[in-house]
Amino acid sequence: MPMITRKHTSARMSQLVIHNGVAYLAGQVGIPAASVTDQTNDILSKIDTLLAEAGTDKSNLLTAQIWLSDIGTQFAEMNTAWDAWVPEGHAPARWTGEAKLATPDYYVEIIVTAAI
Repeated sequence: MPMITRKHTSARMSQLVIHNGVAYLAGQVGIPAASVTDQTNDILSKIDTLLAEAGTDKSNLLTAQIWLSDIGTQFAEMNTAWDAWVPEGHAPARWTGEAKLATPDYYVEIIVTAAI
């Protein structure tokens, strides 16, 4: 039986799942209706907290999946916050796309995995 640790679990999902030396985070969203920069910074702070709880940090990111509600107008602003957060030389494999998010007040959602 595999050893799986689930944290901050509800009936629908877990915010953090740890398995086989990898931390998997659920999609994180920021302060509703805040600016793209504020939402991104809030999300990155939440990611830092969850990674620390898993015993790792952003220097061990493996992948990042970023969803923007309007990639044409939000990409550069989100990237400014992202680039300031990611440690030099530790950028994960990353993809960014446009999606209709859970509510119109969310502009950014970020999902990451990290080695422990």
